[in-house]
Amino acid sequence: MKGVQLFVVPGLPAFQPGDDVAARIVEQLAEMGEGLLPGDIVVVAQKIVSKAEGRLVRLLDVEPDEQAQQLAELVGKDPRVLQVILEESNEVLRARRGLLVVEQRSGWICANAGVDRSNVQPDEESEYLALLPADADASAAALRARLAELTGVAPAVVVNDSHGRAWRIGTVGVAIGCAGLPPLWNQRGLHDLFGYELISSEECIADELAAAASLLMGQSDEGRPVVVIRGYHPPALPAAPAKTIQRPANIDTFR
Repeated sequence: MKGVQLFVVPGLPAFQPGDDVAARIVEQLAEMGEGLLPGDIVVVAQKIVSKAEGRLVRLLDVEPDEQAQQLAELVGKDPRVLQVILEESNEVLRARRGLLVVEQRSGWICANAGVDRSNVQPDEESEYLALLPADADASAAALRARLAELTGVAPAVVVNDSHGRAWRIGTVGVAIGCAGLPPLWNQRGLHDLFGYELISSEECIADELAAAASLLMGQSDEGRPVVVIRGYHPPALPAAPAKTIQRPANIDTFR
C-alpha cells in the first residue's frame, strides 16, 4: 500500500424519506468527473441513511410516560426526547445530569441511543428527532447493492456515526454498519518486528475507516455526509457485519 486517498462527494442534497442515496452519490460523483473504482470504500453518515429510511420522529407527537418524565428531571432533557430514547433502548446503563448512556436497540452502547435533532429540519410546528437506522448493516448492504446496480462496481460501504468513548474526552467516528469488508482483523498469532507473538491484538478496521472519513465530514454544518476512501486494501478476510464489533456484556468491564 503506497498511500490512501480520501475525498468528499460534494453537492449532495438535504435528504428526505424515500430518497435514493446511492443514485445521488453516483450523480454527484459524475458531476465532479469521478466514478467508483474497484476497491473503493464509501463511508456514509448515519444521518442521511436515517433520513432516507424515514427514521424520524415528530417531537410534537410524542407523549412521555412516567419513566421518561422521571429520567428527564434527573438528566435535564425534554421528557419527550427521553421517551423516544427509551423506546430506542434495550437498557439504561448510566444516567446523570446531562448524560444518558444506554444499550441502543441494535446493541450499540452510546449516549441517548443515537437520537438527536442536529441537521434535521423542523416543520412550522415542531422539531424532528433522527433515530439510528433500524439495521445499519442491512442499510450498508442495500446501499452497496444499489451502487453496484448503478455503476457495475460494488464498493465496500461503512455507515458511520459519532460516539463518545469510555476512556477519552471527545467524539469520534465509528462504524455502526458495514458491508463488503472485514470490520475486525484478529492479529493474534502474528509477530512483531522482534519476533514477539501478538496475544491480544485486534484491529477494528471499520472504526478506523469511519474515523478517517469523519475528519472530512465534520461535526456541524459542513454538509459533507459522504466520503470515498481509495487505495486502502483490507486483509483477505471474510466480510462481516459491523455488529461483530460489539463487545459481549459478559466481558464488558465498563457496564
